[in-house]
Amino acid sequence: MCRWISYLGEPTLMHDFLYEGDRSLCAQAQHSHKAKLGVHGDGGGLAWYGNQECPGLYRHAGPAWADPNLRELTSQIEARLFFAHVRASTGAPNTFVNCHPFRYGKWIFMHNGQIGGFSELRRDLMQRLSDEAYNALQGSTDSELMFALMISAGLRDDPCNVIRETISTIEELRQRRNISEPFRATFSIANGKNIWAVRWASDAFAPSLYKRELECGVTLASEPLDGKASDWMEVPANSFVTISLENNCPKIAFTSFLEGELEHV
Repeated sequence: MCRWISYLGEPTLMHDFLYEGDRSLCAQAQHSHKAKLGVHGDGGGLAWYGNQECPGLYRHAGPAWADPNLRELTSQIEARLFFAHVRASTGAPNTFVNCHPFRYGKWIFMHNGQIGGFSELRRDLMQRLSDEAYNALQGSTDSELMFALMISAGLRDDPCNVIRETISTIEELRQRRNISEPFRATFSIANGKNIWAVRWASDAFAPSLYKRELECGVTLASEPLDGKASDWMEVPANSFVTISLENNCPKIAFTSFLEGELEHV
C-alpha cells in the first residue's frame, strides 16, 4: 500500500509536509503507523500547481527518503495545491512510469489501495478506454488505469459523477466475474482549483484517510503527519470529499456514497 498527502490553501513550502517530524511523509515511507506494509520504498513523486495551468510533475523510482532531488525541490517550491506520494508496490514493477502522481493535461491523480482481481479485470477495463486515454497510458498499474477510465468517462465535465460511475463500473465487473478479493482505495484528483478525494472499500476495511483544517489550508493524508490526533479527523469510510476555495478560504464537504450528504464543515 502507499502513503499520500494532498493540500489546498495558501501557498506553502512542501518541505515541512515531507520531512519535518517523525510522522512526515518520508518518515511514514520508512515506518508507517497505519499501513499494512511498514516500508514504502518503491518510488515517490510530487505534482503541484504554480502559475501555469498545467501542473509540475516530479517522479522517481527510488525510495523517497533517499532522493536528494526531492528534498531540493520541496525546500524551494511553494504551491497552493500539491500532491505528494510514496509507493509500496502491490505487484506492478518498480519503474518510473508506475510512480504517482499521474498527470493528464491539467489533471493529477494519486492512489493507495488495490483493485481486487485486477489481473482478471484488466482486459475488460482497458476495453472501456477512449483512444485518447489509452494512448496516454505509460505504466501498468491499476491506479493509472483507474485514472484513464475517469478521463474516458468525461472527468473534465462532471468529476463527481464520473468518480462514482468509475467505482461502480469496477464493482460491477468484480461481481460479474465472482471476484472475492476486495476493492479498497483512497485516491485524490485535482484540476488546479479543486480537490476530489475518495475513501472506499467493498468490504469493512477501507484504507485510512484523515483531514486537517487550518486557517491557511486543508490537508488530506493517509495518516496524520504529526502526533496531535485531536487536529486530525478520520474521513468516514465510503465517503466522497470535495475541497474548494471560497474567497481564498478552503471549504471541505463530505458525501456518503450510500446515504447522501453527511455534513459540511
